[in-house]
Amino acid sequence: MSETPFIGVLSDTHGYYDPMLDDLFTGAAGIVHAGDVGDYGVLERLRGLAPLTVVAGNTDRPFSALDLPWEVEVEIAGLRVIVCHIGASLMGRHDPVREGFDLVISGHSHKAAVEWREETLFLNPGAAGRPRFGQPRTAALVGVKAGRPEPRIVPLD
Repeated sequence: MSETPFIGVLSDTHGYYDPMLDDLFTGAAGIVHAGDVGDYGVLERLRGLAPLTVVAGNTDRPFSALDLPWEVEVEIAGLRVIVCHIGASLMGRHDPVREGFDLVISGHSHKAAVEWREETLFLNPGAAGRPRFGQPRTAALVGVKAGRPEPRIVPLD
């Protein structure tokens, strides 16, 4: 994806930074962390790679020093993006398809998922932290081609 702009997407690090992310996200137009960060050091490492957008997850509440928003709307690489840790809570407040978002990013489930609803991509990158719940560790890359998102789930093995 190096020839087209791309966005690095991850969630649920729970305080663990995988060194594979350094190579994976180098050159990104932006990085999105969809919550359950767990440690400020994770954010510092990501900020060293590309502009960072981050939201709080349900396990981030005790870490008031992180001072993260629950939801963010941002433009990255020409895409209109909305981010919230728990997708169901986002859908209770928004209709991203009707509101014209190109990309909706959430985490929480630890399960990677890619779903198109009309012209809007709903993406859960899975969990990039230590293995939990028997799920594989994953992140995502979202290429941007002709103004449209092109997602790819990337295993972190």
